[in-house]
Amino acid sequence: YRDDQTAPAWILARDSAVLALLYGAGLRISEALSLSRQEAPIDGIDRIRITGKGGRQRVLPVIEPVRRAIKNYIDICPYNLQGGPLFVGARGGPLSPRVIQYVVARLRGALGLPDSATPHALRHSFATHLLGRGGDLRTIQELLGHASLSTTQIYTHIMDSKLKELVFKHHPLGKM
Repeated sequence: YRDDQTAPAWILARDSAVLALLYGAGLRISEALSLSRQEAPIDGIDRIRITGKGGRQRVLPVIEPVRRAIKNYIDICPYNLQGGPLFVGARGGPLSPRVIQYVVARLRGALGLPDSATPHALRHSFATHLLGRGGDLRTIQELLGHASLSTTQIYTHIMDSKLKELVFKHHPLGKM
């Protein structure tokens, strides 16, 4: 399906659910697409077990808006997902990461976003937004599945400039 005008509702719901997982749980595309239907965080299940890079496993909470997006997709998907992958392509086979990359590229163009707006950027936004709202680096490291804290620390550089701007803009002495 080349554009949203002709894409069936279930495909739009699928794409929304995948993107919600990338941003709402900080998953890599490969991690989201590796989920099986039986692992879907719906019907009272609010966490998922992910096997990430290096075979490291982690358990992640899945927030309600993401669970709703996944449930909506499952409810309207025309394929029987039992015993197979959670996310399927137009013909019912496993969904290719390239499809999600294409969806994001199409949205990027339609919204006038920079080339840096990629599926992986949603994962970065997840981490940056948690850090910006008081999340600690070690917890974010665990949520992202980073083996090394130094990998997670790249997000502090983003926050350093925001914190500096905040102090200069709002501190009484910053205006002198």
